[in-house]
Amino acid sequence: MRNSTYIKSLHRVTKYLNRRDLSRIFGEIKESISGTTQDFTTGSVGKAILLLSIPMVLEMLMESIFAIVDIFFVSKLGADAVATVGLTESLITIVYAVGIGLSTATTALVARRIGEKQEEGASKVAAQAIIAALTISLLIGIPGAIFAPELLHLMGADANTIAQHSGYTRWMLGGNVVIMLLFTINAAFRSAGDAAISMRVLLLANLINIVLDPILIFGLGPIPALGIEGAAIATNIGRGFAVLYQLKLLFGGRTRIKVYLKEFIPDFKLIGHLLKLSVGGIGQMIIATSSWIGLVRIISIYGNEALAGYTIAIRIIIFALLPSVGISNAAATLVGQNLGAGSPERAERSAYATGVVNMVVLGLIGLVFVLFPKSFVMLFTTDPLVVKYASECLQIVSFGFLSYGLGMVMVNAINGAGDTSTPTYINLFCYWLLEIPLAYFLAVVLGLHEQGVFYSILIAETVMTITAFIIFRRGKWKLVKV
Repeated sequence: MRNSTYIKSLHRVTKYLNRRDLSRIFGEIKESISGTTQDFTTGSVGKAILLLSIPMVLEMLMESIFAIVDIFFVSKLGADAVATVGLTESLITIVYAVGIGLSTATTALVARRIGEKQEEGASKVAAQAIIAALTISLLIGIPGAIFAPELLHLMGADANTIAQHSGYTRWMLGGNVVIMLLFTINAAFRSAGDAAISMRVLLLANLINIVLDPILIFGLGPIPALGIEGAAIATNIGRGFAVLYQLKLLFGGRTRIKVYLKEFIPDFKLIGHLLKLSVGGIGQMIIATSSWIGLVRIISIYGNEALAGYTIAIRIIIFALLPSVGISNAAATLVGQNLGAGSPERAERSAYATGVVNMVVLGLIGLVFVLFPKSFVMLFTTDPLVVKYASECLQIVSFGFLSYGLGMVMVNAINGAGDTSTPTYINLFCYWLLEIPLAYFLAVVLGLHEQGVFYSILIAETVMTITAFIIFRRGKWKLVKV
């Protein structure tokens, strides 16, 4: 029965694409970017996926641009400055983990309330999520700003780097509130169905950052050159204006979700519920991130060239996965809203259909990487040995892209239903209990060297997809109350 549901979802997506002429499809793409009033609990599932996924994909690309722009300009300041950015990003990982965890919880609760047509309930969730984000960011930001030099020292920075560049770390940790609020409020907009707003918010932040970065780093006219600190200030200003724009829309914009001052009276029960759900999202992020560290330790046995190749390949892969992250976010919104509307079967159909779309998108990307891995690797390096290792990694891991496309959607669909603990257990099993030991076994014990690590990623991610798919099919997520 459930297999037939999956087949029907595949047929529905194909039928949707076949019966639409190009002008109609382009019209819906325009609607998705400009904003839509579509009710995602009724009507065509295919159209709902299109309207949600396009702005969510663009939102992910906007987020990645921040890092690219900063490192582009900072690289002109020398190796020490670049190293400081890298070390600070490692420290900021905890901020991203908490922000993603809180946004996962916000998505589940807001989507459910919107599906139930409880707009006031959704608004209250958004307000309480903002309170939680502000509180957590202060707990991180105050000690982070005060002890920035000590934290850099703990990360292995030398005395000169700390003396010259710790201001960057101080600004980034102290200003983490804008990261936390961006993640949380965008999650509220996205899960309410206003994905285009989340995209525009990050577009605004990026435009400001792109303009201010060179001005504040290198100086312009009466504006002094602030060096690496200028990059942090520019990023915080860009994100800060984006947060102000978010708040303007939340309090008085033409959006699906609006908040009022009375909703900011702390509701500790609701905040506790949000934090409880957030733990699962935080755990998923930390488990996945730390597994990469474990693999780095194993692959470092085979020399700097192998490690450099692995690093380059993983950066390419992570960038390639961004569209799929956006598409899988659409699944979370659709599942949450349809469960709230009392339509669990439509929620299931939506997840399967989104999974098909994601498999097609990621499968095509994977096919290109399998056929032409060196073409992408050589954009980053021309060292023959590094190219060899990076191409091997990119090619081997990409064989599983078709599978990953479905797995990402299944995991996010379960998260969107409000069950954030099950995906955490899936990650724990696949990444810590399977991937890392398997990498060591294949690479060291069986003597496959660096290829053993690459194959362990392929196997672990495929097992993750199979596990998530089986758990999703069982349907217990339909019974989760949030």
